[in-house]
Amino acid sequence: MFDTYDNLTARLRTSGDYLWPLVLRLIMFWEFWESGITKLRGENWFAEIPWADWQRGFPWPLNLVSVDLNWLAATWGELIFAVMILFGLFTRFAAVSLLVITVVATAAVHWPAEWGSLQELWKGYVITPEGAGNFKLPLLFVVILLPLIFHGGGKISLDHLLLKMTGRESFIGDRFGDGIAAALMFAVLGIATYFLEPAWGITCFALALVLGLTPALRR
Repeated sequence: MFDTYDNLTARLRTSGDYLWPLVLRLIMFWEFWESGITKLRGENWFAEIPWADWQRGFPWPLNLVSVDLNWLAATWGELIFAVMILFGLFTRFAAVSLLVITVVATAAVHWPAEWGSLQELWKGYVITPEGAGNFKLPLLFVVILLPLIFHGGGKISLDHLLLKMTGRESFIGDRFGDGIAAALMFAVLGIATYFLEPAWGITCFALALVLGLTPALRR
Protein backbone atom coordinates (compact mmCIF):
# COMPACT_ATOMS: atom_id res chain seq x y z
CA MET A 1 0.00 0.00 0.00
CA PHE A 2 2.69 2.48 1.02
CA ASP A 3 4.84 1.46 -1.95
CA THR A 4 1.97 2.30 -4.30
CA TYR A 5 1.42 5.65 -2.61
CA ASP A 6 5.15 6.49 -2.64
CA ASN A 7 5.46 5.52 -6.31
CA LEU A 8 2.47 7.68 -7.17
CA THR A 9 3.72 10.74 -5.28
CA ALA A 10 7.21 10.32 -6.77
CA ARG A 11 5.74 10.36 -10.27
CA LEU A 12 3.60 13.37 -9.43
CA ARG A 13 6.70 15.18 -8.19
CA THR A 14 8.57 14.28 -11.36
CA SER A 15 5.76 15.41 -13.65
CA GLY A 16 5.39 18.53 -11.55
CA ASP A 17 8.96 19.52 -12.44
CA TYR A 18 7.65 19.95 -15.99
CA LEU A 19 4.28 21.53 -15.26
CA TRP A 20 4.26 23.94 -12.34
CA PRO A 21 7.32 26.04 -13.31
CA LEU A 22 5.92 26.42 -16.83
CA VAL A 23 2.54 27.55 -15.49
CA LEU A 24 4.14 30.09 -13.15
CA ARG A 25 6.36 31.38 -15.94
CA LEU A 26 3.42 31.83 -18.30
CA ILE A 27 1.47 33.76 -15.67
CA MET A 28 4.42 36.02 -14.82
CA PHE A 29 5.23 36.56 -18.50
CA TRP A 30 1.73 37.77 -19.26
CA GLU A 31 1.42 40.02 -16.21
CA PHE A 32 4.75 41.81 -16.71
CA TRP A 33 4.56 41.85 -20.51
CA GLU A 34 1.12 43.47 -20.38
CA SER A 35 2.36 46.02 -17.85
CA GLY A 36 5.47 46.78 -19.91
CA ILE A 37 3.54 47.13 -23.18
CA THR A 38 1.07 49.47 -21.48
CA LYS A 39 3.96 51.67 -20.36
CA LEU A 40 5.64 51.50 -23.77
CA ARG A 41 2.50 52.64 -25.58
CA GLY A 42 1.47 55.19 -22.97
CA GLU A 43 2.76 58.36 -21.39
CA ASN A 44 5.07 58.60 -18.41
CA TRP A 45 2.68 58.91 -15.47
CA PHE A 46 5.30 58.43 -12.74
CA ALA A 47 5.58 62.17 -12.23
CA GLU A 48 1.80 62.55 -12.27
CA ILE A 49 0.92 59.99 -9.59
CA PRO A 50 -1.46 61.66 -7.13
CA TRP A 51 0.52 60.55 -4.08
CA ALA A 52 -1.78 59.98 -1.12
CA ASP A 53 -0.81 60.63 2.47
CA TRP A 54 -0.19 56.90 3.01
CA GLN A 55 2.04 56.44 -0.05
CA ARG A 56 5.82 56.74 0.14
CA GLY A 57 6.97 57.43 -3.40
CA PHE A 58 10.06 55.78 -4.84
CA PRO A 59 12.45 54.38 -2.21
CA TRP A 60 16.15 55.21 -2.00
CA PRO A 61 18.17 55.21 -4.23
CA LEU A 62 15.54 55.35 -6.98
CA ASN A 63 14.21 58.62 -5.58
CA LEU A 64 17.52 60.16 -6.69
CA VAL A 65 16.92 59.12 -10.31
CA SER A 66 14.81 61.11 -12.74
CA VAL A 67 11.25 59.93 -13.35
CA ASP A 68 12.08 59.51 -17.05
CA LEU A 69 14.90 57.09 -16.27
CA ASN A 70 12.73 55.22 -13.76
CA TRP A 71 10.01 54.94 -16.40
CA LEU A 72 12.47 53.66 -18.99
CA ALA A 73 13.97 51.10 -16.61
CA ALA A 74 10.57 49.84 -15.48
CA THR A 75 9.23 49.60 -19.03
CA TRP A 76 12.11 47.71 -20.61
CA GLY A 77 12.81 45.72 -17.47
CA GLU A 78 9.29 44.34 -17.48
CA LEU A 79 9.44 43.55 -21.21
CA ILE A 80 12.89 41.97 -21.36
CA PHE A 81 12.67 39.95 -18.16
CA ALA A 82 9.13 38.83 -19.05
CA VAL A 83 10.44 37.32 -22.31
CA MET A 84 13.30 35.64 -20.42
CA ILE A 85 10.78 34.16 -17.97
CA LEU A 86 8.61 32.94 -20.86
CA PHE A 87 11.43 30.93 -22.44
CA GLY A 88 13.03 29.96 -19.14
CA LEU A 89 16.32 31.64 -20.04
CA PHE A 90 18.42 32.64 -17.00
CA THR A 91 15.18 32.20 -15.08
CA ARG A 92 16.56 32.94 -11.65
CA PHE A 93 18.19 36.19 -12.73
CA ALA A 94 15.02 37.29 -14.54
CA ALA A 95 12.84 36.34 -11.56
CA VAL A 96 15.07 38.25 -9.11
CA SER A 97 14.95 41.28 -11.43
CA LEU A 98 11.16 41.15 -11.61
CA LEU A 99 11.07 40.69 -7.84
CA VAL A 100 12.99 43.95 -7.44
CA ILE A 101 10.65 45.74 -9.86
CA THR A 102 7.67 44.40 -7.92
CA VAL A 103 8.86 45.33 -4.44
CA VAL A 104 9.96 48.80 -5.58
CA ALA A 105 6.49 49.40 -7.03
CA THR A 106 4.97 48.01 -3.84
CA ALA A 107 7.09 50.28 -1.66
CA ALA A 108 6.27 53.34 -3.78
CA VAL A 109 2.56 52.91 -4.33
CA HIS A 110 1.04 49.97 -2.45
CA TRP A 111 2.80 49.90 0.94
CA PRO A 112 1.60 52.15 3.79
CA ALA A 113 4.01 54.90 4.75
CA GLU A 114 3.43 54.21 8.44
CA TRP A 115 1.96 51.34 10.43
CA GLY A 116 1.96 50.62 14.13
CA SER A 117 1.20 46.88 14.30
CA LEU A 118 0.96 43.82 12.10
CA GLN A 119 -2.82 44.04 12.40
CA GLU A 120 -2.73 47.58 11.06
CA LEU A 121 -0.32 46.58 8.29
CA TRP A 122 -2.54 43.67 7.25
CA LYS A 123 -5.36 46.08 6.48
CA GLY A 124 -3.43 46.80 3.29
CA TYR A 125 -3.79 43.20 2.12
CA VAL A 126 -6.47 44.19 -0.39
CA ILE A 127 -6.61 44.81 -4.13
CA THR A 128 -8.84 47.88 -4.16
CA PRO A 129 -7.20 51.18 -3.13
CA GLU A 130 -7.35 51.74 0.61
CA GLY A 131 -5.85 54.31 2.94
CA ALA A 132 -3.78 51.58 4.62
CA GLY A 133 -2.25 50.33 1.37
CA ASN A 134 -3.25 47.76 -1.26
CA PHE A 135 -0.39 45.30 -1.58
CA LYS A 136 -2.32 42.04 -2.05
CA LEU A 137 -1.66 41.65 -5.78
CA PRO A 138 2.08 42.49 -5.74
CA LEU A 139 2.53 40.22 -2.73
CA LEU A 140 1.00 37.37 -4.74
CA PHE A 141 3.46 38.18 -7.55
CA VAL A 142 6.31 37.88 -5.05
CA VAL A 143 4.97 34.51 -3.86
CA ILE A 144 4.88 33.30 -7.49
CA LEU A 145 8.39 34.57 -8.27
CA LEU A 146 10.05 32.98 -5.23
CA PRO A 147 9.71 29.35 -6.47
CA LEU A 148 11.23 30.40 -9.80
CA ILE A 149 14.16 31.96 -7.95
CA PHE A 150 14.80 28.96 -5.71
CA HIS A 151 13.87 26.11 -8.09
CA GLY A 152 14.48 27.62 -11.52
CA GLY A 153 12.46 27.35 -14.72
CA GLY A 154 11.80 23.60 -14.62
CA LYS A 155 12.35 20.89 -17.22
CA ILE A 156 10.60 22.77 -20.05
CA SER A 157 13.01 25.69 -20.25
CA LEU A 158 16.09 26.87 -22.09
CA ASP A 159 17.96 26.73 -18.78
CA HIS A 160 17.37 22.98 -18.54
CA LEU A 161 18.37 22.53 -22.18
CA LEU A 162 21.62 24.40 -21.52
CA LEU A 163 22.30 22.17 -18.50
CA LYS A 164 21.91 19.06 -20.62
CA MET A 165 24.00 20.44 -23.47
CA THR A 166 26.86 21.35 -21.13
CA GLY A 167 26.70 18.11 -19.11
CA ARG A 168 25.91 19.86 -15.83
CA GLU A 169 22.51 18.31 -15.20
CA SER A 170 23.88 15.84 -12.62
CA PHE A 171 25.14 18.76 -10.52
CA ILE A 172 21.59 19.77 -9.64
CA GLY A 173 20.29 18.18 -6.48
CA ASP A 174 19.77 18.57 -2.74
CA ARG A 175 23.40 17.96 -1.79
CA PHE A 176 24.03 21.49 -0.60
CA GLY A 177 21.69 22.00 2.35
CA ASP A 178 24.35 23.88 4.29
CA GLY A 179 24.98 27.33 5.71
CA ILE A 180 25.62 28.82 2.30
CA ALA A 181 22.23 27.56 1.11
CA ALA A 182 20.61 29.19 4.15
CA ALA A 183 22.60 32.36 3.48
CA LEU A 184 21.28 32.50 -0.08
CA MET A 185 17.74 32.08 1.23
CA PHE A 186 18.10 35.05 3.59
CA ALA A 187 19.79 37.08 0.85
CA VAL A 188 16.75 36.60 -1.40
CA LEU A 189 14.44 37.49 1.48
CA GLY A 190 16.57 40.59 2.04
CA ILE A 191 16.06 41.65 -1.57
CA ALA A 192 12.33 41.03 -1.21
CA THR A 193 11.97 43.13 1.94
CA TYR A 194 14.63 45.85 1.90
CA PHE A 195 12.68 48.37 -0.18
CA LEU A 196 9.51 47.75 1.85
CA GLU A 197 11.01 47.87 5.34
CA PRO A 198 14.78 48.50 5.34
CA ALA A 199 15.20 47.08 8.86
CA TRP A 200 13.77 43.74 7.70
CA GLY A 201 16.05 43.64 4.68
CA ILE A 202 19.18 44.58 6.62
CA THR A 203 18.39 41.89 9.21
CA CYS A 204 18.06 39.28 6.45
CA PHE A 205 21.32 40.41 4.81
CA ALA A 206 23.10 40.26 8.19
CA LEU A 207 21.84 36.71 8.78
CA ALA A 208 22.94 35.75 5.28
CA LEU A 209 26.42 37.12 5.97
CA VAL A 210 26.73 35.29 9.31
CA LEU A 211 25.48 31.98 7.91
CA GLY A 212 27.67 32.23 4.83
CA LEU A 213 30.83 32.95 6.83
CA THR A 214 30.32 30.35 9.58
CA PRO A 215 32.62 27.39 8.76
CA ALA A 216 30.74 24.97 11.04
CA LEU A 217 27.63 25.28 8.89
CA ARG A 218 29.38 24.20 5.72
CA ARG A 219 29.50 20.62 4.50
